[in-house]
Amino acid sequence: MSAPLNPLSVESLRERFKQGLPDTSVATDAADLEHYGKDWTKVYVPAPALIAFPKSTGEVSQILRFCNDEGFAVVPSGGRTGLSGGAVAARGEVVLSLSRMNRIGEIDPVSSTVRVEAGAVTEAVHQAALPFGLTWPIDFASKGSSQVGGNISTNAGGVKVIRYGLTRQWVLGLTVVLMDGRILELNGALEKNQSGIDLRQWFIGSEGILGVVTEAVLKLTRVPVKHDVYFFALESLDRVYELFLQARQGPFTVSAFECLSHACLESVTAHLGLAAPFAARSAQYVLLETEPGARPEESEAWLTRIFEEGIVVDGVQAQSPREATDLWKLREGISESLSARAQVHKHDISLPISMLRSFLAEWEPRVREENPDFGLFIFGHIGDGNLHVNIQKPDSIAKDDFLARVKVIDEALFPLVKKYHGSISAEHGIGLLKKPWLSFTRTAEEIALMKQLKQTLDPRGLLNPGKVL
Repeated sequence: MSAPLNPLSVESLRERFKQGLPDTSVATDAADLEHYGKDWTKVYVPAPALIAFPKSTGEVSQILRFCNDEGFAVVPSGGRTGLSGGAVAARGEVVLSLSRMNRIGEIDPVSSTVRVEAGAVTEAVHQAALPFGLTWPIDFASKGSSQVGGNISTNAGGVKVIRYGLTRQWVLGLTVVLMDGRILELNGALEKNQSGIDLRQWFIGSEGILGVVTEAVLKLTRVPVKHDVYFFALESLDRVYELFLQARQGPFTVSAFECLSHACLESVTAHLGLAAPFAARSAQYVLLETEPGARPEESEAWLTRIFEEGIVVDGVQAQSPREATDLWKLREGISESLSARAQVHKHDISLPISMLRSFLAEWEPRVREENPDFGLFIFGHIGDGNLHVNIQKPDSIAKDDFLARVKVIDEALFPLVKKYHGSISAEHGIGLLKKPWLSFTRTAEEIALMKQLKQTLDPRGLLNPGKVL
């Protein structure tokens, strides 16, 4: 990792920006440095040298070329909603905020595409496409603040992966700037292009260590005419998987299948002031969203069967868009509710769907037995094998003691993830936080190839330094 910048170097950099890039804003006040120098990880102390706000791909190119020539490290920054420290600037780096590059081009309803800048907010893209009956189907709780560039750099998933897949499935073309200032135009708006290696895929999911995504051509799809949203109570995790199998075979298309424990439900209802959907307590809950088939009676028969067979013990169906939104709040508000109450140690892991039950049966009892005073909250996208594991600090212990104990938990967690052929990061990347554990997901040969690619594209190691590798 590059050494921190000294004050003279920072002043020199500011003057160069003023002279060569008059339209580029630069911020150095303490509040901006603190705000733009961190992400949602809340582990690292931000300490950037300055924040640059380019307004075009050309300005990004000039900034990176200068920083590369002078040896200044650069951290690309989007909505900073990640949870792995991937957008943290803690050692005097220049933060390259793309927040002012937020233009959304005209929707092309014929090709179902739109060209956007990397700073466009995810939800703004959804709203722009909606009048055309289209959407960019990348959807998650942070869509109101996450940006397209960050989604691409982490290959974001979210709540609709079971239906639509990951971000990379919905990106046709990229504009990328390398650390030496070179601009790459990759694939444009082509659906088909088998003319050599698809260089787009190098940059999707690479967490900004290879190049800075400044623009993208996004592929859109039709907005479903109707969604049915259900919330079910179940007596065990085994019943959750029975319901998942039945849903997969149901007379509809599953667009989301989300699971949460009773502890999660208690936390989110208390935080948001919502009433619990059921009077009786259950061990597990499932939010199921479907695109109904042509014959409503088939869905009704399916519902009757899952109750008669005892797969679910209770359930509600949203009768209006507002009720559907309220049911979704019970899932999407969990993370916020936990963090509002106390410090939370978070993990975002994934496993083959067939291994989820075995993994939890081995790991969860061990954690509860060894740490009975900790709050353990597990929820996630069961339909794609992604679990969000949250460990909440009790008021009775100090922060340092909590961090020491969760470190011991991590030392047992990641080998178990490896045992069950999973990944230590499903959605938020490796960043700084999970870098020590990368070898539990990737082989030595894979890591060596990643390092070779990094060396080729950024030989001085100045772009998002210290992240991932």
